[in-house]
Amino acid sequence: MAFRSDFIWFNGEFVPWDEAKVHVGVHALHYGTSVFEGIRAYKTVKGTAVFCLQQHVRRLFNSAKVLRMPIPYTEEQIAQAILDTVAKNRHEACYIRPLIFRGMERLGVDGRACPVEVVIMTWEWGAYLGPEALEQGVDAGVSSWRRMAPGTLAANCKIGGQYVNSQFVTMEAKDRGFAEGIALDINGYVSEGSGENIFLVYNGTIQTPALAASILEGITRQCVITLARDMGYTVEETMIPRERLYVADEAFFTGTAAEITPIRSIDGIPVGAGRRGPVTAKLQERFFAITSGKEEDRWGWLTYVPKT
Repeated sequence: MAFRSDFIWFNGEFVPWDEAKVHVGVHALHYGTSVFEGIRAYKTVKGTAVFCLQQHVRRLFNSAKVLRMPIPYTEEQIAQAILDTVAKNRHEACYIRPLIFRGMERLGVDGRACPVEVVIMTWEWGAYLGPEALEQGVDAGVSSWRRMAPGTLAANCKIGGQYVNSQFVTMEAKDRGFAEGIALDINGYVSEGSGENIFLVYNGTIQTPALAASILEGITRQCVITLARDMGYTVEETMIPRERLYVADEAFFTGTAAEITPIRSIDGIPVGAGRRGPVTAKLQERFFAITSGKEEDRWGWLTYVPKT
């Protein structure tokens, strides 16, 4: 699908897509000083609904706080602007990208003198790892690139410059013929994909790397943990050795873009039977039943876009 829509919310105003421009001197372009979120709006039986809107906006503000970048709007104003942008572009379902960055005033590593710019983009986007991936699964490979060590970068924040690490992981994976890479942390434990959290089904439990493994505290990750426990599964947030990837019964990625995507092989070794497993399938069924509005939204994850 085309990477565009009609309008972008830019510093409080709707601007035509092709007119949303910045100067080449913006601080974020030179130093990666931006924070962002990835959010989905789903087509439901009751209309268009944004998934986990408040959680995403809160994380956006937390990331900006860590970067010492004050946002010139409240959380409520950004949440409303997201709903307004989805409505303005007349989407039934879409991907949403709020982006906050340091603009142009002066160059230098400390960019706090630069103005803070705010952008909200929306566009229609299907399955992140391909339309067949949700059912057939994807092939992944363990990357030679490690996630950042504690005290070097802020792994739990979505800061633009940090995603060079993710680019290394995914480019290497694709060059090796894999759909996605799996990064290890500085100590060699399983961390996450380039833009997804990872789960394993192992010895009757569902396991996912702990926050200490330099992961992003994913919002879809938390939703899957909530769903799995509600369904009676034991979920462990723990340190996972690399070799467990090869002997797990099932594995899957989670994320706003990836949703719940099965992993069918890792480093050429089939995961379980080499196809989507039953636990993954059941979690997908529950997840998409909620995001489609067919099942009751017991946890308040859906925020409906007002009809215009």
